[in-house]
Amino acid sequence: MLLFADTNLLVYARDATDPLKQARAHEWMDLLWRGGQGRVSTQVLHEYYVTVTRKLKPSLKRDDARADVRDLSAWNPVRLDTEILEAAWVIEGRSKISFWDCLIVAAAHASHCDVLLTEDLQHGSDFDGLTVVDPFQISVGDLAAHMNE
Repeated sequence: MLLFADTNLLVYARDATDPLKQARAHEWMDLLWRGGQGRVSTQVLHEYYVTVTRKLKPSLKRDDARADVRDLSAWNPVRLDTEILEAAWVIEGRSKISFWDCLIVAAAHASHCDVLLTEDLQHGSDFDGLTVVDPFQISVGDLAAHMNE
């Protein structure tokens, strides 16, 4: 099972202002790294870098954020191209989610993911076989049970 990580999951793994979310984010990141199941897009990497270096308080040092992005490049980031853009437009026409989230959904599809880990979309939503899982509503251990519902 491949899991697409949205920016918020990556940021919470570095954000100490919410210890509960940070701990849960670490659990998910451990699973994604250990199992080789993690996927992202270049959009997620861009958003992550900007958020942790400019919006997070205290912010992450640029060198540390760059090292994170380089590490996450092992997850075969999907590059946003015209094919992803076209797919996002189709999703935008069929849903009521933001265009930026449509790009995330399209990238997750292009990565052949089964699950999109994000708190930005409704938990349990299905986008043509891609299931939205809020990583802060269920635990890593409960993922299999959730997928079999």
